[in-house]
Amino acid sequence: MKLPKKELLQGCKYPLGMEDLLNQAEMVIRTWQPIWSAFVPALLREEAIKIMAPLNHLHWHTDGGLLGAERQRMQCIRYEEEKPIFDESAPIDGLRIEGNFLFDRASPKDFRKSLENMGVSSGGLGDIWINGDRGAQVLCTPEAAVSLDGKTSRVRDVEIRCEAIQKQELRLPIQRLSKRLRTVEASKRIDAISSAGFGLSRAKIANQIREGLLRLNWEPIKRVNKELRAGDRIQLEGRGRLEIISLELTKKGRWRVELLRQ
Repeated sequence: MKLPKKELLQGCKYPLGMEDLLNQAEMVIRTWQPIWSAFVPALLREEAIKIMAPLNHLHWHTDGGLLGAERQRMQCIRYEEEKPIFDESAPIDGLRIEGNFLFDRASPKDFRKSLENMGVSSGGLGDIWINGDRGAQVLCTPEAAVSLDGKTSRVRDVEIRCEAIQKQELRLPIQRLSKRLRTVEASKRIDAISSAGFGLSRAKIANQIREGLLRLNWEPIKRVNKELRAGDRIQLEGRGRLEIISLELTKKGRWRVELLRQ
């Protein structure tokens, strides 16, 4: 059975990644065997789930190795009547990257670039987080863990060594409990609302935007005066996420904002 790829890809923002997932779906349709994808970024994952929702008897389950992971693997399952109950985790291993970053701070983006230069595809790497000044930890496919185990390289000017470990051995980043917040702001600007939601000054938020650490709906943003709307999601590296639940204009011309912080 062939899927109507041309129609499904019409207007798609990420056609290459989407086509890979459609090929995966066709394989599942033919074989009835569930298949896990490589790691996919959040924007592609959300678009894929929306586009393929109308496909009968196919269901997608996602797992990134930790709650709220940005990059996740997607499992496609074919069923006839009732949707399956998922109790299987994606095949995901861990990777410890050791190096002395006391005098040369690096970002997850720096580590990702270095690992890809070592021959691992983007799809082999999940979320990456900094482990103080000692390096970083990574969620990855088992194949990527085997490929990188014991290898050395450099991140910026720092020599690193990779060690494959079980996912359970990773020191996972702090998982914040969801919390609803309410605030009243003079505007709907991203710097004002982010300042209230993350508990940082607007000047600090502006710096985070300039450094590329704050994103809107998973995409980098450069404008501090970008106005937000209900449903928007803000991600700030190392500080969690905000979702705009509601924006209501008050009689005094200010904005009553309800946020969900995660």
